[in-house]
Amino acid sequence: MRYITQFVLWLVCAVVPLQAASDDRRTLTLDETIAMAQANSPDAQAARHTYRAAYWNYRSYRANYLPSVSLTSAPYLNRQINKVTQPDGTERFISQNLLGTDLSLEISQNVWFTGGNFFIQSSSKRIDELGGGGTTTYNTQPVSIGYRQSIFGYNDLKWDRRIEPVRFREAGKSYAETLELIASQACQYFYELASAQADLAIAQANYASADTLYRYAQGRYNIGSITENEMLQLEVNKLNEETNMMRARIDVEDAMLTLRSFLGIKDDVEIEVVPSDSVPSFEVPLDEALRQAYANSPDMDNFQRRRLESRSNLASARASRGLKADLYLQFGLSQTADRFKDSYSNPLDQQYVSLSIAIPILDWGRGKGRVRVAKSNVELVDTQVDQAMTDFELNVRKMVRQFNLQARQVSVAAKTSRTARRRYEVALRMYLAGKSTLLDLNSATGEKDTAQRTYMQAVQTYWTLYYGLRSMTQYDFQKGCPLWYNLDFKAE
Repeated sequence: MRYITQFVLWLVCAVVPLQAASDDRRTLTLDETIAMAQANSPDAQAARHTYRAAYWNYRSYRANYLPSVSLTSAPYLNRQINKVTQPDGTERFISQNLLGTDLSLEISQNVWFTGGNFFIQSSSKRIDELGGGGTTTYNTQPVSIGYRQSIFGYNDLKWDRRIEPVRFREAGKSYAETLELIASQACQYFYELASAQADLAIAQANYASADTLYRYAQGRYNIGSITENEMLQLEVNKLNEETNMMRARIDVEDAMLTLRSFLGIKDDVEIEVVPSDSVPSFEVPLDEALRQAYANSPDMDNFQRRRLESRSNLASARASRGLKADLYLQFGLSQTADRFKDSYSNPLDQQYVSLSIAIPILDWGRGKGRVRVAKSNVELVDTQVDQAMTDFELNVRKMVRQFNLQARQVSVAAKTSRTARRRYEVALRMYLAGKSTLLDLNSATGEKDTAQRTYMQAVQTYWTLYYGLRSMTQYDFQKGCPLWYNLDFKAE
């Protein structure tokens, strides 16, 4: 009993100095780490910029369906000798010195279901003949109504109306998914540091124990109660534990630097993570997980967008292959006079109609080839999407099954760790009492350390699966409510 008491006192004196905390240290829980990662990490900032770009692209798309107002002017100075047709039909080279100015105001509206453009225009032009005896002439069009239309052409407005809302919805869901994936990655780095810190604590305790046992063995060797071989084995154990302790310190530094970089912490501060002692125990219903995944995952919108884009490319290939025709209509009023106000008096009506037609006669199969390639791509995309949807459902099923089992694995690992700890304590007491061998003590020590590492790994896997499942379904199964993220930073 006296030897046991002496050993415990030596162990306490050896361990306490090794676990002295540094004043320059920042303590983080798992929730704090995730919140910091989702707010400040480079990955989160990149996700916000990606969503912001998608928002403004969507705003740009929406603007194509709204009226636009434009004011244009193209003044010019013409001082050169030009060929001019005379009233009798002859042509002469005449020196001209003209200054032309104009101003035009146009309101236009795209028509998405036809792909055309409707416009209302008002314009005024002025020509000044420079030099001696120069004259001024005005031409005005108070109002002019027109329409531009590509017949048999590719209607990009109609296809954008079907594709762009899906693309923007996909971007919003991808942003939310990325935040959950960041949380999952933060869990991994958090528990890598937690495991490294636990390994360091284990190494420190093992070194203190090995050092104390070696000192204790020297006393027993001097009185002849143990052999030299056993004392040397204890010395080897002490040196090995010292090596393990130094290696554990390096692992802690590496894991700390990785976590600090991921969180965007630029200060050279020491981080200590505090993992929770338990995990919530609940099961995720498979049917509900599949329903939420199909409703909220960006993969579904990605599949739909890819199908639409392939069919849009097919429509474009077909339109570029056959007959092409462009229609232009314009009706309005116009007048000319030497004075500006007179150019608005008694305006004359004017009409302009243009129809241009292009019929490909011989293209050596280029148009047909483009259509065939587009059709093949449609079939390829359909096949890829069908397979991807099957894989997506399998991944959800697999993750739900693993998560529902992981809580039990954490419980078993925790119980195993506690049992291994008690076995080590019993083996230590028996060895100090001379009722057990050093081999039994080393075996108990190894089982204790392995059980602790297995428990930390099980907890890490639990939280990684938890946030991975949230990223796929955008649903909090613990609280029974959908996830919600503030996307109202788009206009920043």
